[in-house]
Amino acid sequence: MEQDFVLQQDSELRFEVGDKPDDVSLRLLDGKAEIFGTELAPNKSYTFLSRAKVAVFTWHGCRLKLAGKTEGTYIAKETPMVMYLNTHGCLERLRRNAERDGRSNDAPEGSSRHARGPICMVVGPTDVGKSTLTRILLNYAVRFGRRPIYVDLDVGQGSLSIPGTLGAILVERAASVREGFSQEAPIIYNFGHKEPGFNITLYNILVHQIATTVHAKMASTRKVGVSGAIINTCGWVMDDGYKSLTHIAQSFEVDLILVLDQERLYNDLVQDIPFIKVVYLPKSGGVVTRTSHMRAVCRDVRIRNYFYGLKTKFHPHSFNIKYSVLKIYKIGAPDLPDSCMPCDMKIDDHRTKLVAVEPGVKLKHHLLALSAATEPANLLTS
Repeated sequence: MEQDFVLQQDSELRFEVGDKPDDVSLRLLDGKAEIFGTELAPNKSYTFLSRAKVAVFTWHGCRLKLAGKTEGTYIAKETPMVMYLNTHGCLERLRRNAERDGRSNDAPEGSSRHARGPICMVVGPTDVGKSTLTRILLNYAVRFGRRPIYVDLDVGQGSLSIPGTLGAILVERAASVREGFSQEAPIIYNFGHKEPGFNITLYNILVHQIATTVHAKMASTRKVGVSGAIINTCGWVMDDGYKSLTHIAQSFEVDLILVLDQERLYNDLVQDIPFIKVVYLPKSGGVVTRTSHMRAVCRDVRIRNYFYGLKTKFHPHSFNIKYSVLKIYKIGAPDLPDSCMPCDMKIDDHRTKLVAVEPGVKLKHHLLALSAATEPANLLTS
């Protein structure tokens, strides 16, 4: 089944892809259009991942051909894209100011005296479009010749690796419509859980480690430094989740926080961290609320794509290794009550304690991270 759609300016075509993504294709017949900030090439056929939620936006009007069976297909005339573009304009103005200040300071390449571009953080509850807004802002920055750093702290999604990880990557070209951003040479830290609350102490340690790495990268190269960074966060915004957001803002020395669709969170941040600019933005009407089952399916798909590939097919295989040369650790141990401790002795934080794990059946259906650490003491931050 094929359908032609004519979009007027400032409108978008929204649709969902089912379980057979190869049967769905999209072509731009006339005009200009983009998908989450990535420009579409004329007369090129685009395919999508299974269960993808797609929004094709046009600033000036276009004509599209959509082939295959899709769900929830409609044209929306009310979108927040003008506000998102204005947000990009504000970030670009800060980048130009940093460029101008850097030239006036005449700091040498690699100097910590670089004028730094904006570090922006996107926050909000689950299913409000944080990842989409992050992708749009990164794509717009690249289209303006910038090289921003993308930081993904959403361990439930793990867009740079697999769920349960945090990471950062230098973005040098716009995201692919199908595969997203190129994942060459990312910096990845394993957290090991799909929710930060499972071990918030470890999560905050890894956040601080990534922030240190990002600041070092921005200081090492002028173009990267003035381009800044954009941070995607988890949807946990209450209690310890809120404290984690303020910790992220402080660790990364954030200049701008974008709050999607929750006024209470916006007001709390304005009150608690007045030295950081906080902006409220509405979510897109095309955002789909996911059930816990849908989230689990998405995580499974990401893990499968990580091992078997998307555009380039991988061929994972098994090999044998002796238990005697394999050392496995988990981070975090049960909390001991004070009554079990000798007098005048305090136990180390059980949430960051290394516990040796014996290989066995209990590791079945678990993912293990291969560490670059040469000593157990370095496992937390390697």
